[in-house]
Amino acid sequence: MPEPVAKRPGAAPRRMVFAALVIAAVAIAISFWVGNAGVLQAAPCAPQTAAAQKIDAAAIGQLAALNGTGTGRGYAAMAFTDDAGKPVTLKDLAGKTLLVNFWASWCIPCRAEMPALDKLAATENGPDFMVLPINLDLGAGGLDKAKKFLADGGFTHLPLYADSTMDAFKQLQVSAVATGLPSSLLLDKKGCEIGVLQGPAVWDSPEGSKVIEALKSI
Repeated sequence: MPEPVAKRPGAAPRRMVFAALVIAAVAIAISFWVGNAGVLQAAPCAPQTAAAQKIDAAAIGQLAALNGTGTGRGYAAMAFTDDAGKPVTLKDLAGKTLLVNFWASWCIPCRAEMPALDKLAATENGPDFMVLPINLDLGAGGLDKAKKFLADGGFTHLPLYADSTMDAFKQLQVSAVATGLPSSLLLDKKGCEIGVLQGPAVWDSPEGSKVIEALKSI
């Protein structure tokens, strides 16, 4: 009769340790994703298929890279600062449809896009719509760099908001909404995502105006 095979010493404890590590890693990952998603979903949005289709229909020609989404992502709790360093969230701008544009003074495509955004703001900004640029120049001197860039370019129709920590932009990267700069969001009056554009666009074109008209009508 064969002798029973002896169990390898310490195998069970090692398996228990491994299982515990796996559980801990999963818990950390869940915490990370939920934490970031919680900021984006602080004001949950219902899917808006019809609104996304309206944006897609308008996004042609110079705006062909813009995608209507309307998937239910909300950004009302997204935080940044104004030109004086005062904390602001998108909820503070509720009641306006928004073109939120993430940019930096060191970003060449951002710099090229800025004149078009300034012209769009000059013609379209009003009670029901706003071009909202959020600058991502890092560090304590980031705000001064952004101010100088806007002043030197004569971009008088664009307000200065900033996120010198890039926390807001990182939230978008977590869910693959944005991958680089510039990136733009079209948001409805509650801060719900209606469209996304990764890269620059000729916003002051006739197609740009049609997209904004479509957004205002949602």
